[in-house]
Amino acid sequence: MKLYTFPASYSGRKVLAVVDHLGLDVSIERLDGQAGDHRKPAYLALNPNGLAPTLVDGSFVLWESNAIMQYLADKAGSDALFPRDPRKRADIVRWQSWELAHFNKAFGAIAFETVAKPALGFGPTDEDLVTRAQRDLSRFAPVLESHLAARRHMVGDGITIADYSVAALEGYRNAIPFDWSPFPNIGDYFDHMHEQWPLAAQSAELGQEIKAA
Repeated sequence: MKLYTFPASYSGRKVLAVVDHLGLDVSIERLDGQAGDHRKPAYLALNPNGLAPTLVDGSFVLWESNAIMQYLADKAGSDALFPRDPRKRADIVRWQSWELAHFNKAFGAIAFETVAKPALGFGPTDEDLVTRAQRDLSRFAPVLESHLAARRHMVGDGITIADYSVAALEGYRNAIPFDWSPFPNIGDYFDHMHEQWPLAAQSAELGQEIKAA
């Protein structure tokens, strides 16, 4: 199997966490966004969106990070990361859908505009977008704060792919213009996930990007 991803990509980081957690034999191909690797015909033939990550498993090509995470967990037979129980599985997919559509959509927009974009030389920060994303994050953070009031993981008693999805941006929390102080449960959860995250190298990549900004 081969995984195409961007360095320090939050979507790629989610998938790489599953790869490392399960000890999968996956070749990692890091795309150079500044060189336009994702817009070249050979890559667009795999992922017409021109985005990453993309997984190639023989003749099977799969894009969208959460779908890749689910596929890898199922392929490895990991009932812990993605349980077969239909209610637990639905709960995990629910939180993966929520983080993608709401929480990390807002969190990621702020991180990209205020940290990654300046560090990578992608132009000026879009302040209007940041303001909208801050408003959205303020709306959805209380949902996560309440959910984490009496738990250490998103679903059940151990790490699942829901955790690797929701916590994928935790490395940016202290670098973005957002007040996390009303959300101590999220802070504790991020601390716990930072300690449990299997990819120290990926955490270092995030740290280098934040430092560069």
